[in-house]
Amino acid sequence: MNGKWDSEAKGSWTAISRTPWLKSVSLYAKGDCWHGGGLFLDEKEFWLNDGRGHEQLMDSSEIKRNESYKPSKQYGGECLHVYYNRLQRDGWVLKSMNEKGKWHSETVFEKSLPKKWVLVKICHQQVFQPKGKGCYWDEHELRNEDNETFSRSNWEWADLVDDSIVYADTGCLYKITIMSSMKLSEPILLHDFNEYKFENIQAPY
Repeated sequence: MNGKWDSEAKGSWTAISRTPWLKSVSLYAKGDCWHGGGLFLDEKEFWLNDGRGHEQLMDSSEIKRNESYKPSKQYGGECLHVYYNRLQRDGWVLKSMNEKGKWHSETVFEKSLPKKWVLVKICHQQVFQPKGKGCYWDEHELRNEDNETFSRSNWEWADLVDDSIVYADTGCLYKITIMSSMKLSEPILLHDFNEYKFENIQAPY
C-alpha cells in the first residue's frame, strides 16, 4: 500500500515479483486494505486472497491464478487467513486457539522434528503488543522426547530446514543440528543481516 488511491493500482495492491526484486510480473489493484495477498500452490499456480475483489492490471505467463482453489480452513479474510493456511501447507499442525485477555489471543502450531523433537510456534494476535513487536508476532518452544519444554521466546521465526532447526533472532539467522532425542548442537550463525540497508536497484526485467 502507498495510499495513492487515485493511481492505477488504487493505492493498495497484491503483486507477484521475481525474488529478490519488488517489480511485479503479476499485479492486482485492490483499493482498500481488506483481504489481499495469497499463497503459492506450487511453482506455477497461486491462490489470490480475493475477498472484496481485485482488478488485474498485469498478467504473466510464468504463473497462473487458480480461481477454483479455496483454503480448507477459514481464519477471517485478513493476514491470518493467509498465514495460518501457509503454515499448514508447510507441515505445521494446528493444536489450539486460546484467548489470553482483552485484544490478545494466541494460536499454537507444532511441527515434528527428527529424533522425536517437536518445534512449537506460538502465534500472537495482540493490541498493545510488547515493544518491538507488530500486532501479529510469534515465539517458539522446543520439546524433547521426555516432554521437557525449552522456551525460545526470542526466536522471531523458526522452521525445519534440511533436518536442522533454522531460526531468526535479532536480525541474525542461525542453525541448530539435532544430535539425538535429548541433545542439540550449539547455534551456528548463518548470516548477520543487521548492517543491511535498502538499495533502490532497477530490476533486470
